[in-house]
Amino acid sequence: MRARMAIYQANIKCELREVLLKEKPESMLSLSKKGTVPVLATPDNKIIDESLDVMLWALKQNDPAHWLNETGSVPLALIERNDNEFKYYLDRYKYHVGYPEYPQEYYRDKTADFLNVLETHLDDHHGVALTVNHLSFADISIFPFIRQFANVDLEWFKSSPYNLLYRWYKKIEQSVLFQDCMYKYKPWSPGQMTVYFP
Repeated sequence: MRARMAIYQANIKCELREVLLKEKPESMLSLSKKGTVPVLATPDNKIIDESLDVMLWALKQNDPAHWLNETGSVPLALIERNDNEFKYYLDRYKYHVGYPEYPQEYYRDKTADFLNVLETHLDDHHGVALTVNHLSFADISIFPFIRQFANVDLEWFKSSPYNLLYRWYKKIEQSVLFQDCMYKYKPWSPGQMTVYFP
């Protein structure tokens, strides 16, 4: 989702091939053996199969809202903590049935330190964004994971102490950017008419 949001923001027209991960097409696996999405084949035949790298590729070509105008190590540190520590506990909270060693609330409680950090960053930036006073690379990189977290138990999240984080999440979720990127495409099949995004 974050790769798609960056491509949309950069207004780079791509041929889109929606895939079902349980039915991975051979053409996808021939590009990247990882078997995960996203996989981007650039016009110069470079293969990019990490979402953050896709985001950077797109925004370095066109960054109309200045998402990359962040300085210092804070944005990268937040993203790294999100992609590692937070995602580790998020997966166990979201898919608790597969991790029965502890109660579901245990995994949710383990996310508190990171969520508090995000709440503090939002407070520092008037509730608008995490690292600067407008949405940026860090916000879009982290948002899909907070959305996953929120939707495990939305009522709990809504009434939690993370008031700024909840409002930040809702504002992005209701944006035209996100709504357009959430459009449901039919899974790709060989020989079908080309679908472009955005």
